[in-house]
Amino acid sequence: MIIVPVKEGENIDRALKKFKRKFEKTGVIRELRTRQAFIKPSVRRRDAIKKAVYVQHLQQEEE
Repeated sequence: MIIVPVKEGENIDRALKKFKRKFEKTGVIRELRTRQAFIKPSVRRRDAIKKAVYVQHLQQEEE
């Protein structure tokens, strides 16, 4: 449960912004999106390798 303490006279928009930031850090929405469809472990590994190669290529271009 997320608790956002609101100080006396504090703007409700600021409290809502704090709540949204805390909620985003929990990662609930991100996890729900990944669970919508099953991805085989082999496909996850393949995607991770592709991403690593891409990042390494970008780093080599910078140098």
